[in-house]
Amino acid sequence: MSRPAPLPPAFYDRPVLEVARDLVGCTLLYRGVGGRIVETEAYAPGDRASHSFNGRTARNAVMFGPPGHLYVYFTYGMHFCANLACEAEGVGAAVLLRALEPLQGLERMAERRGPVVVRPDGSVDARLLCSGPARLTQALGIGRGENGLPAWREPLVVLPREGVASDDARSWSQAAPDLVVTPRIGVGDDPRPWRFVDARSAFLSRPSPSPRSHRAANP
Repeated sequence: MSRPAPLPPAFYDRPVLEVARDLVGCTLLYRGVGGRIVETEAYAPGDRASHSFNGRTARNAVMFGPPGHLYVYFTYGMHFCANLACEAEGVGAAVLLRALEPLQGLERMAERRGPVVVRPDGSVDARLLCSGPARLTQALGIGRGENGLPAWREPLVVLPREGVASDDARSWSQAAPDLVVTPRIGVGDDPRPWRFVDARSAFLSRPSPSPRSHRAANP
């Protein structure tokens, strides 16, 4: 069975909340390693929690560039996080990729993540491979060198949800998993429900959605 075509740049040239919602259930692959996206967060223009809030800099330039490019940043002096730039060029918006359900290249992921993912019996705990933004980038081998990559051609591709046509914009919001929205993680008291998760996934960065969560509405 042939692999579907990657989602085109136009998929990302939409409001960031729509893209963050519609990415859940899609498949992210970097050099053939990756899995199904199960958790995202939206960072919008004018958002104090966003890197774009104070304007364009050398660090966040990809957020303001053409939509659909990978924005990678280094945080806490030790971790990389990966985002996908959204909305029109010149607008600072991006979706943070918080967690994947690992599906391809699990052995390579485990090698990169190291002993922390190995159970006492020697087996790999797949839930620890990509359940968090820093774990995700480490498992996929994404770092500073991948900043700016487009997400529609090798080595980085984002594939549509099963049953969704990449070239049919009307279908991009269809075939959604059981989506729940919650406030974002680590942004203080901001109550906006800008975190999107697959409620049935065992691979989230947090075990279960917040009590303040609710089912996401689909168009």
